[in-house]
Amino acid sequence: MNAKKGSGIVKASIATLGCKVNAYESEYVISVLKEHGYEIVPFGENCDVVIVNTCSVTNQSDAKSRKMIHQAIHKNPDACVVAMGCFVEANKDLSLPGVDVILGNKDKSKIAELVEEYFQKKDTVCRLYSDLGETFENMEISRFEGKTRAFVKIQDGCENYCTYCIIPYVRGKCRSKPMEQVIQEITRLVSNGYQEIVLTGIHTGNYGVDLDTNFASLLKRIIAIPGLLRVRISSIEITELTDEVLAILKDSKIVADHLHIPLQAGSDTVLKAMNRKYDLDYFSQKISSIRHIRPTISLSTDIIVGFPGESEEDFQHTLAFAKEQKFSKIHVFPYSPRKNTPAAQFPHQIDGREKKRRAHELIHLSEELEKDYMKSNIGRKMHLLIETSEDGYSYGHTSNYLHGKIVGEYPSEANILVKIVGVVYPYVMVEKQEEEDDSWKN
Repeated sequence: MNAKKGSGIVKASIATLGCKVNAYESEYVISVLKEHGYEIVPFGENCDVVIVNTCSVTNQSDAKSRKMIHQAIHKNPDACVVAMGCFVEANKDLSLPGVDVILGNKDKSKIAELVEEYFQKKDTVCRLYSDLGETFENMEISRFEGKTRAFVKIQDGCENYCTYCIIPYVRGKCRSKPMEQVIQEITRLVSNGYQEIVLTGIHTGNYGVDLDTNFASLLKRIIAIPGLLRVRISSIEITELTDEVLAILKDSKIVADHLHIPLQAGSDTVLKAMNRKYDLDYFSQKISSIRHIRPTISLSTDIIVGFPGESEEDFQHTLAFAKEQKFSKIHVFPYSPRKNTPAAQFPHQIDGREKKRRAHELIHLSEELEKDYMKSNIGRKMHLLIETSEDGYSYGHTSNYLHGKIVGEYPSEANILVKIVGVVYPYVMVEKQEEEDDSWKN
């Protein structure tokens, strides 16, 4: 039955901030609303329901979430405004005037009925809980509108409790999607034309800890799905790259030639203060093992600069270690104190200007490393999965996550064998090649 308001179909829009998990959850919310007869329109257009899926990983994320909520209220004063996600969960005591449905990180699957409850009662609907529970909230999608790659959320929650991180407090305990459900969801997406699946989660590599299984077992099942050409791991901790996972990485070309492995600091002193679960020697040895089985792999990372107590010597060690590991890209985050996390109370907080200086220096190194990695691929042949086309060019990503640019407007989802012929940063320039055989799929 169609959702109606007066004589017309109810229109809804959604703005998504933050990570790939949020992107997946927003796509799920869209699918639920469509099933209930809502018409989805771009965020910013006049509509009857406007949703902001928030983020709270940094102070900047909080500020963006507040701004987006205010924008939603201002542009749609008569609409039902929904604020949901991590910012809401992290600020349960915060007054949100103008927001009609307040929803944390539980019951997103009930979005349609919560909106309907508001329309019936015309009173604020609030769903915030002291405990997010121990069961994975059922979410499945069959399409990822406007995308060539489809995200699949396999896991939620984190129990690492790094001293700087608010995520365990806003996402709760580790909870995994049942394996058969994951396989069915990916199979359905592949049958709907998605050639690349991106596995996402808050602590992806910890999949199965609550189900008496593990990430490697899931990965073995996924790569056996007929028709799947590429599976990408969105992010994984170095400690979760077990021998089983590395064996799959060695033997299957379906697993993308790219891993994002958060480092966070290139100093053992800082890593210990962060409550990370490894030291630099362990990290370095594991990276060597990965490069031994996948010599051309792209390895990207996250690094926080300006953590409390990080000396200039610590920072210089981070620069040297990052250069030594030859990361293909570094996502740089100036340390952001998060309320109720241990590090926010640590002494020796770093001055904002100093954090900014260190961030700029590390970003500069990241660009150098990224260009070096791009140039190292010149002359190689690989497949480019087309995502967009405009002005006589097409763009997409290779298995090792190079952003390719090719002359000609190819259809989205075309999977083209190309040769990398040059670098025009931030793209690699590629030329189409004739397919030789199908051995690359195995």
